[in-house]
Amino acid sequence: MSKIISKPNHKRLPGWLKAPLPKNKNFFELKSLVQKYNLNTVCESASCPNIGECWDAGTLTFMILGDSCSRACKFCDVATGNLIKPNPDEPRQIAETLSKLNLRYAVITSVDRDDLPDGGAEHWVKTIEMVRSLCPNMKIETLIPDFQGDINLVNKICEAAPDVLAHNLETVKSLQHYIRPQCRYTWSLDTLKTASLRKGLIVKSSLMLGLGEKESEVINAMKDLVDSGCQILSLGQYLRPSPKHAEVIEFIHPDQFFRYKQIGESLGLAHVEAGPLVRSSYMADQQAQAVGVL
Repeated sequence: MSKIISKPNHKRLPGWLKAPLPKNKNFFELKSLVQKYNLNTVCESASCPNIGECWDAGTLTFMILGDSCSRACKFCDVATGNLIKPNPDEPRQIAETLSKLNLRYAVITSVDRDDLPDGGAEHWVKTIEMVRSLCPNMKIETLIPDFQGDINLVNKICEAAPDVLAHNLETVKSLQHYIRPQCRYTWSLDTLKTASLRKGLIVKSSLMLGLGEKESEVINAMKDLVDSGCQILSLGQYLRPSPKHAEVIEFIHPDQFFRYKQIGESLGLAHVEAGPLVRSSYMADQQAQAVGVL
């Protein structure tokens, strides 16, 4: 098991977990655009510690299908309940905003919408198609839900031809039921496997560490991801958003993240982005560039 650095209830965060504050005009310009179009970003909704660094660099992750999720995972700071009808104009608003940002690479994610008959798949397709129409040279990464294991819905999104399809496994198999009670480990792997069968589509996933997992369990999860066709993996430290969320069991040292990167790439992953502050969409354009998307 990886080395326990500190008990989070008794000591401050280690120095390596302190993120820089926003300081570039890009941050404020992006925030203004997001507010103008009343759009949601996972950067804000999930209280991402990298929002300053990423927005300063001109990268952000839009979140579609509302700002409330139909699930209540114990790690996630996105609101649950209060599910509203998806905004039919959202795909155009997302595409228009992206067209103003002069980006080469866009990341789009969504909340889970198990309340909708198709889980929001058609809304996803319209969003991808609208971005393609208004931003023809932009590469698109989609971070999608598992659609409760319905691979036909996953295929609908694959057919819309994003450049990267991501779906996060989030944690090791033994912790799935506790951390993601409304999800299934097999649903996640099936989602990734379905995407991997689509020629030319890069498949990506992510794991949080520090929830009490053993090193052997992380390695087994990486093996499962390789077997499911995953090519890019993000590994980062879980940070507790509030007292009602799952506790941090340990702070993983940066050296251990580097070890996991080496192990993952030796197992067959094309690129592993690993570090305490790494998140699924952290510098996603650079992760994609590492496997030849850009």
